[in-house]
Amino acid sequence: MALNRRTLLAAAATIAATAGLPRFARAQATGPFTLPPLPYATNVFEPNIDAKTMEIHHDRHHQAYVTNLNNAVKDYPNVAAMPLQEILAKLNEMPEAIRTTVRNNAGGHANHSMFWEVMGPNGGEPEGELFAAITRDLGGVDTLKSRFNDAGLKVFGSGWVMVSVTPDGKLTLETRPNQDTPIMEGKRVLFGNDVWEHAYYLTYQNRRADYLKAWWNVVNWNKIGERYAAAKAGTLAI
Repeated sequence: MALNRRTLLAAAATIAATAGLPRFARAQATGPFTLPPLPYATNVFEPNIDAKTMEIHHDRHHQAYVTNLNNAVKDYPNVAAMPLQEILAKLNEMPEAIRTTVRNNAGGHANHSMFWEVMGPNGGEPEGELFAAITRDLGGVDTLKSRFNDAGLKVFGSGWVMVSVTPDGKLTLETRPNQDTPIMEGKRVLFGNDVWEHAYYLTYQNRRADYLKAWWNVVNWNKIGERYAAAKAGTLAI
C-alpha cells in the first residue's frame, strides 16, 4: 500500500507541476526541428478563424510536418545540421531517397512557421517603408488585398498565396502549390496565407473567398513590417 501511495502522490505532483504550463510547451523535440509555440491563444482570432481550427492546424498539421521532417533526416546528419532555409534552397542536393519527403515537410514547416508569425491581434496597418513598398510594387494596400484574394481563390486544390521579398525590398505576389515556397528559389516570404482546406473548412466549408476576405482581419502588419526590415537587412530566415 505504501508503494502505491507513493506512486499516486508522485503522479499527482507531476500533474500539478505541468497543469500550469502553456499547452504547446509540453511536447518534446525528437530531432533538430521543433514546433514553434503559438504566440497567442487559439481563440484570439474568432470569429475570423475558430479556436478548434487553430488547435488542429497547429497541434496536428504543423506538428506532422515537423515529425515527418525529423524522421526523414535522422539518418542524414549533414542534412539534419542544415538550417531550414538552406535545406529548402538546396533541394536538388538532397539525397534522392528523402528529397520528396523533405520538400513537402520542410516546406510545410517553413510555411506554417511564417503563417503563425504574420498573424496577431491588434496588428495595426502598413506603415513607413513597408507601406511605400506595397504602394510601389503592388499598387497600394487595397489593390494588394484584392489581387491577393483573387490569386488565393484561383489556387487549384491546396497551396499558398504569398508576397515574396527580394534583398533590395521588391515585393512580388506569388502562389505555390502544396507546401512549396519561394524560399526554394532563394527568395524570402514576407507574408502568406494558407489555402489548404484544413486552414478554414470548419468555419467556411468550401467558401474560400470568405476565408480570404476575413483573414485580413487577423494580419499583423507590425510583425510584417519587422519581417520587411529583416529581409532588406539579409537576416530574414524564413
